[in-house]
Amino acid sequence: MSTTDDYVFRTFPARAPGEDQHDATRAWLQADAQGFHDSRLGDASLDRSATNLANDHQQLTAVYTTSPRPSALGADVPVATFASFERSINVGGAVPLPAHLISSITVRPTHRRHGILRRMMTDDLRSAHEAGYAVAALTVTEATIYRRFGFGPATTVHEVTVTTDQRFRLLTPASGHTELIDPATLLTLSPEVFAGFHRVRPGSVDRHHRYPGRVSGLDGPNGEEDRTVRAAAHYDESGAIDGYVSYRFLGWDTRPHTLEVVDLVATTDAAYLGLWEFLGSVDLIERVRYDAAPADDPLRWALVDPRLIETRDVVDWLWMRVLDVRAAFEARGYTADAAGEVVLSVTDALGYAQGAFRLRVADGRAVVEAADRSQAELELDVWVLGTLYLGGVDPAVLAAAGQLHEVAPGAVSRLRTLLRPVAPVHGITHF
Repeated sequence: MSTTDDYVFRTFPARAPGEDQHDATRAWLQADAQGFHDSRLGDASLDRSATNLANDHQQLTAVYTTSPRPSALGADVPVATFASFERSINVGGAVPLPAHLISSITVRPTHRRHGILRRMMTDDLRSAHEAGYAVAALTVTEATIYRRFGFGPATTVHEVTVTTDQRFRLLTPASGHTELIDPATLLTLSPEVFAGFHRVRPGSVDRHHRYPGRVSGLDGPNGEEDRTVRAAAHYDESGAIDGYVSYRFLGWDTRPHTLEVVDLVATTDAAYLGLWEFLGSVDLIERVRYDAAPADDPLRWALVDPRLIETRDVVDWLWMRVLDVRAAFEARGYTADAAGEVVLSVTDALGYAQGAFRLRVADGRAVVEAADRSQAELELDVWVLGTLYLGGVDPAVLAAAGQLHEVAPGAVSRLRTLLRPVAPVHGITHF
């Protein structure tokens, strides 16, 4: 805990009901809900949410005013919130990389421009660096805030609507079979299936404890069960479940009649297409909406009429922050044909990734060594390094945007070859 003239900054572990700090956790949750315009939480929802945070071992930061005004919210109600916890990210390497995840950043509008966000973020990143994390990551609601702290958008998703009238047909029927399941089954099934997705998909972030309740509908809005949620599972040719989808009908008043995908997880391409074949076959439905489709969506190439897919928005999803250049890039995966080296000169206002680095790749592995800035072939800010890290953004595009400066001719092309991802980059975990 630390105190300024105006604020008290306090970091504590999230606690479940019956434990010390539970009241502080409940107050933090209410402030977080207010910051994201969610409804005030009832007792059951507070206890369930606190238990999820505690099971995730989340560290919560709450900021309190030292001088609340008469009739305003009390001194025990945070004016700002912040959370961090560990989950792994698939970076294409042999094993997922432990990452420092940041979430639930809010500052009450009446207390902005007092340095609260900067203080929370810089203190937390310092702790993450001291703890030995190679990368930090977050998902954001506002895209203009976090570059100053070294985060860059590394993955994107497409928000799509797919027309599912009589024209919806796949060029080749999907293999396997899809069956309806009780949504409650997803409480145990969804983590098992997601683990398979997480193993094979660069850009995937392992999920936190709230997900099973949310995707099954059992932990719906305001803490009540969402009985509109339905679910189906895909079975491969051997009968093993290799994917699922949960979804809801948006109502008869919605025109055209629409299904909204709550969660779609597939461990194979066949499962992904099979689940879409199922969604396209649901009676009385003319459109399916999905807000986390991959940027390179195989469905577009599988449909007889690819124009049935309308992209409503392209959304930055996972933002990455490199804290240790050597550890991050040596943990990453590289394609078998990637070979060569390039020297990067990185600018980092917070200092963690500052310096020049020689990235040498051979046989699917990388070695990173310190270099002299006079040897630099490419110059970039640390947020650009985070954007490039997973391989989901083309270095040539960033160079064309003026964010990656080529000192040595051909260096952008070499970096492009070295950072090519081992598989399409796509994440579906929001935190």
